[in-house]
Amino acid sequence: MRLQTGLLVIFLCVNFSQAFWPWPFTKTHKHKHDPPPPPPPEPKISPVIFVPGDGGCQIDARLNKNDTPHYICEKTHDWYTLWLDIEELVIPMVYCWIDNVKLYYDKATRTTHNTPGVETRVPGWGNPEVVENIAPSKSSAGVYFSAIANLLIELGYERKKNILGAPYDFRKAPNENKQFFIDLKELVEDAYERNNQSAVTFITHSMGSPMTLIFLQEQSADWKSKYIRRQISLAGAWAGSMKAVKVFAMGDDLDSIALIASILKQEQITHPSSAWLLPSPLFWKPSEVLASTPSRNYTMSQMKEFFQDLDYMTGWEMRKDTLRYSENFSPPEVELHCLYGDGIPTVESLQYKKDDIANTTPNLVMGIGDGTVNQRSLRACQHWSGYSSSEINTLALQGVDHMKILTNSDALRYIRTVMKQP
Repeated sequence: MRLQTGLLVIFLCVNFSQAFWPWPFTKTHKHKHDPPPPPPPEPKISPVIFVPGDGGCQIDARLNKNDTPHYICEKTHDWYTLWLDIEELVIPMVYCWIDNVKLYYDKATRTTHNTPGVETRVPGWGNPEVVENIAPSKSSAGVYFSAIANLLIELGYERKKNILGAPYDFRKAPNENKQFFIDLKELVEDAYERNNQSAVTFITHSMGSPMTLIFLQEQSADWKSKYIRRQISLAGAWAGSMKAVKVFAMGDDLDSIALIASILKQEQITHPSSAWLLPSPLFWKPSEVLASTPSRNYTMSQMKEFFQDLDYMTGWEMRKDTLRYSENFSPPEVELHCLYGDGIPTVESLQYKKDDIANTTPNLVMGIGDGTVNQRSLRACQHWSGYSSSEINTLALQGVDHMKILTNSDALRYIRTVMKQP
């Protein structure tokens, strides 16, 4: 009985001292000046960089010209949106616009420059909004990456933090966009550091896919392993397109009934990017016919003669400047998701009713693709399967055209699934 009483006394003393004294086996004890516990670590999500295609970002211009092609055209103007402002593309304003946006080729330097008195810049580096809608007025004609950006927002992303944009002067080919590649590397590294050292995802469209490919080809394996999580390509023009041949032959109306292809051709053919996007010799055989007349064919191996007879050898010179990029088709060596539309009539060759191709509008012979890029170019990413050490995934979306893939529900669902992965 005494032993039990003694144990009771000890038990009461211990509990009394726990209440008023920092006894060694007390579970917790907090002073009022103790720092709060550290916040939980921020979850890692892969920051996204949008890389647009041809025509997929804004271009600003400032004018100080001595001459103009039309009396209604302004000679001087402070910075304003040159692309994309739909109102400037209709007659008669389109003639002013062409003079301000076209390029001049210098055969000595093998580079291009603006019309004298025109200064251009690409605004919004790093800002996703300039590639989400390329029309500052937010008109439907300029909607671009916005649906994908909104999807990412639903997943917890934030614009300018882990949704970024990489706009560039799409008129020019990779050989004249060297600063873009330098800036893109810095943007990737900065996004990585600012987002809890999370590797970056590129989401690219059309010409933006081979532009990103060139960038990745130039980086070391160690750098890519650290900084790049994946590339999601939408409608990648990996191997060029016959539409570029069509542009040099007759121009392109941008799928608008209000625009005239033959007028827009005057500026479209001055872009080195148009020459870069000509069909790749790796995916078109030398004997394949690009264009035909009553008396002859122009094959891939006779492209120089085609430009001679078009009376536009500048196109051939620009082709020579950019051909090395088409001939290097080594894989990006990062996880790649290659999505593209299929099953839509797409120009496959040109057919002239007269031999004078410089002054004749051809008929279009149609094949299969996404309405802009030929099937073989869209599928070119499949070539890397078995040759790349990184994962290659492809998805063909039947009946989805070149631009609508950016808002297609199946494409968005696929992107959502991929971006939920760590």
